[in-house]
Amino acid sequence: MNRIVEANFLPQLVQAMNARTCILIVDNNRDFTRSAKLALERTGRYLVCEENDSTKAHQTAQSVQPELILLDIAMPETDGGEVAAQIQSDPALHRIPIVFLTALVTQAEGRSGLRIQGHPFLAKPIGLPELIKGIEENLPARVLV
Repeated sequence: MNRIVEANFLPQLVQAMNARTCILIVDNNRDFTRSAKLALERTGRYLVCEENDSTKAHQTAQSVQPELILLDIAMPETDGGEVAAQIQSDPALHRIPIVFLTALVTQAEGRSGLRIQGHPFLAKPIGLPELIKGIEENLPARVLV
C-alpha cells in the first residue's frame, strides 16, 4: 500500500528565511567573513552572504539584494570606496545602507559618529555585540504588513 505523506515545511522555511535580515559582507579576509557569517547566523536574526573578491562585490550585491552591506575599506584591486561608489551609482542598489569595516581607525573613532565617504564605519577588530549594534543602527526601517 502506497501512502502519500504531505510535507508542509517548505512554506515555513521560506517564511523563516524571509524573517531574517540579509547581510552581505565584502572583505578579502576569508577567515573574517566566515567567522562573522557563522556568528551572525547563529543569532537566528541574519542570513549572511560573503564576497571575498572586491572586483565581484557589485555583481554579488545585484544578485543577493541585501538589506545592508558590510564593506571592508582596504582590499586589493578594488578598494571599499570604489565598491561603495559602484553600488551607489546603481539605481537598483543605491538605497542599500553600506557600513564600512576597517582596521584603519580606532574603536574610539568608530564610536564618535564620524563617517567615511558619507557612510558609517566600524573599527576592526570587532566583537559580535558591537557588530550587531552597528548593523541594527544602520538597517532601514521595516514596514510590517
